[in-house]
Amino acid sequence: MKQSHEYWMKQALIQADKAFKSKEIPVGAIIIKDGKVIGRGYNQKEQLNDPTAHAEIIAITAAANTLEDWRLNGCTLYVTKEPCSMCAGAIINARLDLIVFGCYDEEEGCCGSLYQLCGDPRFKTKVSVKGGLMEKQSLSLLKDFFKSRRKKV
Repeated sequence: MKQSHEYWMKQALIQADKAFKSKEIPVGAIIIKDGKVIGRGYNQKEQLNDPTAHAEIIAITAAANTLEDWRLNGCTLYVTKEPCSMCAGAIINARLDLIVFGCYDEEEGCCGSLYQLCGDPRFKTKVSVKGGLMEKQSLSLLKDFFKSRRKKV
């Protein structure tokens, strides 16, 4: 049975919740191929002291390890927040087919908000983008996180 985009985005939200509980900005990602999760990740920048430890990068690395191939043709990435420039670049380089994201990021988003790197015809790889799926749930998690962080400062 083929699962819906909403089903997979809920799985990404579970990853985002793991980030929240780890006191990381709550962004979660999963990568699907042929109806199966082949990679998952959540933000771990603080935990790993690594500026590249974004949910998307961790999920891409996991998926590449699962497939034993850096080319993620035929794969879909679900992520709770619009990817930044670094993650959009990694998505293009990994040759993902589709990215589905939750909330838009007007400050740093590079899959429609500030830039549209994934669909830029100047790159030889084009990635289809679908934004705004379960946007309220994704945004709510981010708002709750920042509200809780401000209270502790």
